[in-house]
Amino acid sequence: EQGLQLLELGGSVEEDYIRIARCFEATRQRCCRLEQDGHRAREQLARVEAERAALEVKLKHARNQVEVEMKKRHRAEAELEKQERKLQLVLELLMREPWGSEALSREQCSVLSALAGRRLGAALAPVRRSSAVDASCQSLLSHSDISYDRTEDDVVRS
Repeated sequence: EQGLQLLELGGSVEEDYIRIARCFEATRQRCCRLEQDGHRAREQLARVEAERAALEVKLKHARNQVEVEMKKRHRAEAELEKQERKLQLVLELLMREPWGSEALSREQCSVLSALAGRRLGAALAPVRRSSAVDASCQSLLSHSDISYDRTEDDVVRS
């Protein structure tokens, strides 16, 4: 009887060992799949980080270009205002002086008067900017979309 019990136990133990071995094999295969998935994820992460770094460089260049263009625009606007003030002074001088109106024909006087009226209104305006340019730039350069905060550019990532 003890021999039969040992044989029964032995058969049961063998089946248990086989089940354990199958579980180990399934676990090993799962670990291999997870390791492969991890390797693919690391490769994808490296590609995405390289792309992000390239986009950050492009963003930095774009920010610098926007800054340069804004400075150019401000200088051009200041020069325009300066030239308009000079023109306005010349026009006022021509219109005030008796010799100026005698030297000019009626048509020239009316054109200068109309020009002086338009320029005077433009010269008195606080900021003269093209509304077409402002409207098109608002969609591209919305304050909510672009940050000019340079602290992110200086951060060193490890």
